[in-house]
Amino acid sequence: MNEKGLTTISLKKINKSKVYQYIYQKKAASKLQIVQDLQMGLSTVSQNLNILEEDGLIERNGYFDSTGGRKAHAIRIIPDFRIAIGIGILKNMFHVTAVDLYGNAFYTDTITLPYSNTSSYYEQVTGKIKEFICENRYEAKKILGVSIATQGITSPDHAAVTYGTIMDNTGMDLRDFSQRLPYPCHLEHDSKSAAALELWSHKELDSAVIFLLNRNMGGAIITDHQIHQGSTMHSGTIEHICINPDGPLCYCGNRGCLETYCSANALEHASGLSVKEFFPLLRGKKSPRIVQIWEDYLNHLAFAMKNLNMVIDAPVIISGYLAPYFMEEDIDYLLRYINSASPFALEKNYILVGVHGQYTPAIGAALFYVEKFLQSI
Repeated sequence: MNEKGLTTISLKKINKSKVYQYIYQKKAASKLQIVQDLQMGLSTVSQNLNILEEDGLIERNGYFDSTGGRKAHAIRIIPDFRIAIGIGILKNMFHVTAVDLYGNAFYTDTITLPYSNTSSYYEQVTGKIKEFICENRYEAKKILGVSIATQGITSPDHAAVTYGTIMDNTGMDLRDFSQRLPYPCHLEHDSKSAAALELWSHKELDSAVIFLLNRNMGGAIITDHQIHQGSTMHSGTIEHICINPDGPLCYCGNRGCLETYCSANALEHASGLSVKEFFPLLRGKKSPRIVQIWEDYLNHLAFAMKNLNMVIDAPVIISGYLAPYFMEEDIDYLLRYINSASPFALEKNYILVGVHGQYTPAIGAALFYVEKFLQSI
């Protein structure tokens, strides 16, 4: 093929991508809007709209209000043209989610199942995925892939877990899943998956520190709008920052890690109550003991936030299982502690709170395939 032919094909692909991405960002657009904002010819836009519609990527759904002439069609992408599956594996359960092209989790489920490195375990996890797909009669081509978020640091190629002390899953292999599923599969550290969701939800952020407040604590660093992995993939493991050398024993073998003070497990251990029992007592009866336990928790969290903000001058995001339990008064408390002992005041809008709770890592994992798809158009 000559150079001119290659150029023509490339230009057509670029124009198709521009039109699709414009509609995707706008949520709803008219043909005239696309022509004007992209500065494309009407015939070029019409041709690309026809191609996208024939491919099933977009639809004409509804009308814009009339400005005097005929009402313009509202052109939208089809959010579930493709979907991605996210799995969040924990020690005693796993979460299943399915997300559309806008990253909306339209299906979530939690299955109680203790982790074990056995064929039976992997059969049950992948069987749940197959069951969901079968019940909804999704064609295989509709599934972009299955992304697994697990408690454990992965190898740079995401083929295996290299450090998995919490679940004893060091050596977990991506093939344990991919050999049982007819879809592309991906393996990721749950903290990095959580960061992916928060980055997706806050696209304006260039940098941030993620506090993943799950049953076990996690963390991640965002710099230059990217999740920082590090030379050996352990960047952002703020849960192992030592805040008291004589503190409780952490699962990593050291004492006084932030994990032993700010994980959901640590909160339950201190109170003797489940999370679901703890917060109604905190917000309702205001038991002095419960209030003190929560303030101790917030003090340790604020201490870590203050020190990390010295290293990374960026917003802090509270994410994961405990995030939905945080109220404005808790954020105010954190700010008072941080700003009373820091030379650099942290503004209130620099503490953000995630909204997806326990499903955060699973949803974030699924976004891996959504982003790949959007980049391919």
